[in-house]
Amino acid sequence: MSDGTASPKEDGTASLKETAGRYGIWSVGLRSEDPARRDAVNAAAAELERLGYGALWLGSNSTADHAAPLLDATSTVVVGTSIQSIWQQEAAEAGAAYGRLAEAHPGRFVLGLGVSHAPRVERYNRPYSTLVAYLDGLDEAGVPENRRVLAALGPKTLRLSRDRAAGAIPYLVTPEHTAEARETLGADPFLAPELKVVLETDPDRARTQARAALAMYLKLPNYTKNFLRLGFTESDVADGGSDKLIDAVFAWGDESRVRARIDAFRTAGADHVALQLVDDGPRDGLPLEGWRRLAAILA
Repeated sequence: MSDGTASPKEDGTASLKETAGRYGIWSVGLRSEDPARRDAVNAAAAELERLGYGALWLGSNSTADHAAPLLDATSTVVVGTSIQSIWQQEAAEAGAAYGRLAEAHPGRFVLGLGVSHAPRVERYNRPYSTLVAYLDGLDEAGVPENRRVLAALGPKTLRLSRDRAAGAIPYLVTPEHTAEARETLGADPFLAPELKVVLETDPDRARTQARAALAMYLKLPNYTKNFLRLGFTESDVADGGSDKLIDAVFAWGDESRVRARIDAFRTAGADHVALQLVDDGPRDGLPLEGWRRLAAILA
């Protein structure tokens, strides 16, 4: 896959647009803490780099500690948290961890941050102002704005991504949201939406797999409110999600249909698309064959 990825500058000053390339992989499996899986995870990361993906995005409340072994196992790919919850680790601690990785792997680690969700955080309160204070703490800890990105959905947090970070990594969105985000951010900030991909041509099977993956997110108001803001209805977000919703937030079908859906995000203004492969395996699996197929689609 030739995706325009550049090697990070030795001093770490290259922008994410220069280093992350057009496509990356979003994965829960790559942030595994199981020592028995470490060799397999490292080997998968190295293969993803060889396949031409420019970035690896570590899901499920990941931190710098999850990124470190993957950076050691690779040489050029960018590794980012997607996301590190601001409730998970104090800003000073996150800043110190960032500093260690920035010294060992200049320009290759990006700190992706988000406010998570009220149902998942016991002390959830005033998320926006808490995020602003967290960014203040990262400033004090020496984390540069161009090495952090925010999981922004609404206009207010997108503006914060523009003003206090390198850009935004919106999760579970549509090309229409990407176009709105680009308008809010302006031309320069990095915009890297996540997109779920189902490599299945049968509509019933594809949507069944998609609904299984979507179910957990339809219980989280940050996402459902964003869907409603984008013009979906209450019925679209009920009962596992309507076909309209599934087809909007997943790329599924044959190679040409999947490629066209990915291209729609790029056309809408995405600099980079973080691709999450959805299949009938475990959510924390390492679907190497699917990642290889996807790389061929993007070639």
